Amino acid sequence: MQILKQLDDDLTQALKQKNELAVLTLRQLKTALTNAEIGKKREALTQDEAIKILRSEVKRRKDAAVLYQKGGRPELAEKEEKEIEIIRQYLPPELGEDEIRKKIKEIIAELRATEISQMGKVVGAVMKELGGSADGSVVSRLAKAELSLDKK
Repeated sequence: MQILKQLDDDLTQALKQKNELAVLTLRQLKTALTNAEIGKKREALTQDEAIKILRSEVKRRKDAAVLYQKGGRPELAEKEEKEIEIIRQYLPPELGEDEIRKKIKEIIAELRATEISQMGKVVGAVMKELGGSADGSVVSRLAKAELSLDKK
């Protein structure tokens, strides 16, 4: 898997450069990927599975940063933001909201979705088609907005 190879190479570089934050973050990513592999009975992860794990690591750090901000710990929130920047280097570029909205409209038309109760089906289909190139929370927000607009 190319992500794991890139992580190894970057970890070596970070160690040589004595970049403590990068070393810590990359080790955490390697651990998360290794744990997922162990969960699959030592079967190698696919590229999509690895991307999904990296996205969940970004989400964890975003949530932590928000909590640190609310708790009056901006220095810790900033550390989480820096870790997110490091992780994003290994993720494919995300699509813009306009492109995601276009795909959502296509899926809504395909599924003939008209009710907000069908949002789960729409989001699932969109995420399946877009794979790792869209953030699930963005897709969910835009799908909700589109399905709400259909009502009016």
